[in-house]
Amino acid sequence: MQETEKSGVFYRILFALGPGIFCVGYTIGTGSVTSMIVAGSEHGMKLLWVLALSCFFSGVLMEAYGRFALVTGRTSINSFRSEFGNGIAILVAIMIVLGQWCCLSGLVGLSSRAVIEGLQLIWTKIPSETALFAAIFMLAAVYLCLWFGSYKRFETILVLLVSVMGISFLSSLFFVHPTAIQVAEGFVPTIPKGDYMLVAAFVGTTMAAPTFIVRPILLTTKGWTIRNGNIQTRDAVVSAVLMFVVSASIMACATGSILNMGGEPVQSISDMVKTLKPFAGDFAAAVFLIGVVSAGVSSIFPILMVAPLLFADYRSEKMVPQKITFRILALMACLIGLTVPVLGANPIYVQVLTQVSQVFVLPFVIGGITILVNRRSLMGQHKAGWLLNLGLGASFFFSLLISYCGITAILALFHFTKT
Repeated sequence: MQETEKSGVFYRILFALGPGIFCVGYTIGTGSVTSMIVAGSEHGMKLLWVLALSCFFSGVLMEAYGRFALVTGRTSINSFRSEFGNGIAILVAIMIVLGQWCCLSGLVGLSSRAVIEGLQLIWTKIPSETALFAAIFMLAAVYLCLWFGSYKRFETILVLLVSVMGISFLSSLFFVHPTAIQVAEGFVPTIPKGDYMLVAAFVGTTMAAPTFIVRPILLTTKGWTIRNGNIQTRDAVVSAVLMFVVSASIMACATGSILNMGGEPVQSISDMVKTLKPFAGDFAAAVFLIGVVSAGVSSIFPILMVAPLLFADYRSEKMVPQKITFRILALMACLIGLTVPVLGANPIYVQVLTQVSQVFVLPFVIGGITILVNRRSLMGQHKAGWLLNLGLGASFFFSLLISYCGITAILALFHFTKT
């Protein structure tokens, strides 16, 4: 009886942090896995400072958007529309949706290949070409869950997936890990080899604009009000900490298993598995692949939902998965998600490049909420204080710097300049 009561308390605490778990599932997908693995395999822990800043500012922005939702009962895009005009609201929504749909394709490509890699540990005769069928199955399964589901069901699934993902990646650290000196060096601000592309990808995948824009919808859907202010703040903090811990553990795995072992930089998920396997055996490789797949599926859920969510937000409507608009927009995302698996493109390259595109909407997202939470006509006595404004100001400056890094990286990619 006592164990049952303890279990009940555990689940109440876990699901009280539902919106934060949703944000973690949204943020840490195979895009994060890819960026962290590539960074760890090439530069060790030297970009840990970028990850730390991104997660810190993510916490600040979740707090700001969460506080705005609890005080006003309003959502993001609809508020942008009423306060700044249709143009800004539509621009922000389109930038977010297109960026997320582009990321989805590489995400599905990586996740499906990870599934096949895992199955090949059991049965080596499975051909790699079956990754396309794995991709179709994953998207179909998630789409059916959306077709018949509700927010509470989505939240339950994401809690389980994020838990599996976190446990898998943290468990991998028992097999491979960086040195203490490498971790300490990671907090010294530096851009190794002028790798602006990877820096921008780091921020694009961790300090993700959709995470903040969607947050008010999640809070209002749960029925939270200003009376839940302390819970909302705790939810934002826990979410940011989880993002950092899980992402840092992925980078650490790549550093310990590849860079420290003299391996080549990662070009695919299989490169990571091939390095882990001889060092720690099939079990470690399987644990890591489970983490990759969980990360992928936990991100597919919210990405399929982002267009219908923002569409409903713009029209000031509630999220209803059974609506035909919701189902059509989610289906469109599924079809776009199959692009990389169908073309057979390298999902590693696609993921890093598309993550960079995510940083350019950040100044709009940060600037918008900074103005909103400082309007006394909207926030009353709950308007932002000096501490929140300091965090938002630093976030905005950081987003401009990262946008510059992204532009520099893209220009260099097309040989307009040199990094």
